[in-house]
Amino acid sequence: MKKTDPQPVGFPQISRRRFVTGMAAGAALLGMPGSLTAGAPRTNPAPQTLRGNQFDLSVNYLPVNFTGRDRTAVAVNGGVPAPILRWKEGQTVTLNVTNHLAHDTSIHWHGLILPSNMDGVPGLSFNGIKPGETFTYQFPVNQSGTYWYHSHSDFQEQQGHYGAIVIDPAEPDPVAYDRDYVVMLTDWSDESPHDIYARLKKEGHYYNRRRRTAGDLWRDIREKGVAQTWREREMWNDMRMSDRDISDVTGYTYTYLMNGQTPDANWTALFRRGEKVRLRFINGSAMSIFDIRIPGLKMTVVASDGQNIEPVTVDEFRIGVAETYDVVVEPAGDHAYTLFAQTIDRSGYARGTLTADPSLRAEVPAMDYAPVLGHRDMGMGHGSHGGHNMNKAAGKMDHSGHGDMSGMDHSQHGADMDGMDHSQHGSTMDGMDHSQHKADMKGYSLHGGRPELGGMQGVWHTNDLGRAGHGSNSPIVHLPSEHGYGVDMRSEMPANGLHDPGIGLRDHAERYGRRVLNYSDIRNLTPTLDRREPTRELQLHLTGNMHRYMWSMNGIKFNDAEPLVLKYGERIRITLVNDTMMTHPIHLHGMWSELETGDAEYIPRKHTILVQPGSKVSYLVTADAYGRWAYHCHLLYHMPGMFREVRVV
Repeated sequence: MKKTDPQPVGFPQISRRRFVTGMAAGAALLGMPGSLTAGAPRTNPAPQTLRGNQFDLSVNYLPVNFTGRDRTAVAVNGGVPAPILRWKEGQTVTLNVTNHLAHDTSIHWHGLILPSNMDGVPGLSFNGIKPGETFTYQFPVNQSGTYWYHSHSDFQEQQGHYGAIVIDPAEPDPVAYDRDYVVMLTDWSDESPHDIYARLKKEGHYYNRRRRTAGDLWRDIREKGVAQTWREREMWNDMRMSDRDISDVTGYTYTYLMNGQTPDANWTALFRRGEKVRLRFINGSAMSIFDIRIPGLKMTVVASDGQNIEPVTVDEFRIGVAETYDVVVEPAGDHAYTLFAQTIDRSGYARGTLTADPSLRAEVPAMDYAPVLGHRDMGMGHGSHGGHNMNKAAGKMDHSGHGDMSGMDHSQHGADMDGMDHSQHGSTMDGMDHSQHKADMKGYSLHGGRPELGGMQGVWHTNDLGRAGHGSNSPIVHLPSEHGYGVDMRSEMPANGLHDPGIGLRDHAERYGRRVLNYSDIRNLTPTLDRREPTRELQLHLTGNMHRYMWSMNGIKFNDAEPLVLKYGERIRITLVNDTMMTHPIHLHGMWSELETGDAEYIPRKHTILVQPGSKVSYLVTADAYGRWAYHCHLLYHMPGMFREVRVV
């Protein structure tokens, strides 16, 4: 066989469930197809903009070079990112999507309210788009704002299959601006995403290069003394956790892109003196949460997840994977400004320039300090300080004299790492055994039949729901399914995530004088549409075992989960409790997630909710869309387990 020929691909019969999360095993897409050869190093130009209501989109392979190494991306119409689609509210759009890959593909229209058969999730919405075939999406555009689209098949989203959507309102826009730009943030790795996932399955901390060292130990002893250092180290060692485990995949392998440009390439946006500029930030990355600021400029946040909000002026905001925020800035005419997006773990950044003169460049700021997890992030509530001991026999914390540690249950930690093979860690890992990955993918077939409403996949509360818009008063309940080897932590006293900007941002007002956006700052621009009280509450726990790299809801991975069934037209409250020390962006397809910020009259509508470690957050959902919908963590490598089907019947 010639080297230029495509490699043969033998696919087993793939069940519908495997398409839903896109984890189907097969030949890696990063292998160069025969019709393409990598040319000289190149950086993609800024994405083109397509307008109108009829579009032809082609999904194909594209040679790219972001780091000096030739690789192959999955592109739409020859671009990474894909073209910006600019629509008008009230139109009906038709999109003919042709698959030129050797594998099935799909497009999910993230955040759009549309018929379930147009949602683009293989196994739920449709069967996917086979190689060589064309699928026609057609749906009315009933909203305006900033959204995006991406593949829901395999790991194609990680490989470049994503693009922006801007929908102009039918009525005059309440936001005044002179020009606007899409700012899409993504993460790129030269490694195959299948290899990334396999390495995480073998060693969940593989990409964390900030774990504590012997040098850290001696420094802590000098600063804190032997006794306090011993107590703190004993706590983390007994829990088999790291207080520096902020991101699963880091700048060790990722290059962070802004509109497809590396930091060195420096994507640039121009303005004229006196103009107001609207920046439409989209986090289209696979695994990276960003903190965004523009040194020297205040940002007025005017929209969240495509929905207009009452303007809030801030210096900095966090954007979770799949979230969007629109901001308006008023730059001075003779200045250049750096658009700076540092990752939550401070392992890298994306950046661009906003300038009136293409010859001007602003200084790139240093990244902020790398955050360290604390008691709050363990679900222990507020005000905890000091060390503690782990009672291994009882599996409970002994916290006498060391602050409030009663909210934490780590009873599953003892055997988490027994027998784990670390022999591959630190090596090049060539020839890695992917059997763990393949085992995870078995049985991804959707459950048939119709379960009872609510099923056993969550805790349903019908009493003490609290007033609509004001959050849950229900107790935290852990199901028996959370007491297994797939769950290494349970939060008994989760903090309310509304008023907390998140780890690494909490002291920025004092330390740097920056105002940071909180969820509690977001207030919808127009009154709440559905003012009914919720009649049911679903409490779902985000669970996992970091060392085994297992992710789930209520300790049940998607393979084994029954659908969550909602009655058409009902109003429910969903309370998410994060029983892990990772930050999870949770996305419900097909319906708005109305974030309960305490103001029931102007509840903000979101499509993706960022849930911080050891915290809880609640939102209201009106089940106004029949069909089968995906509900999942938007961190790509968490999705195989932390996923549910929602059925509205």
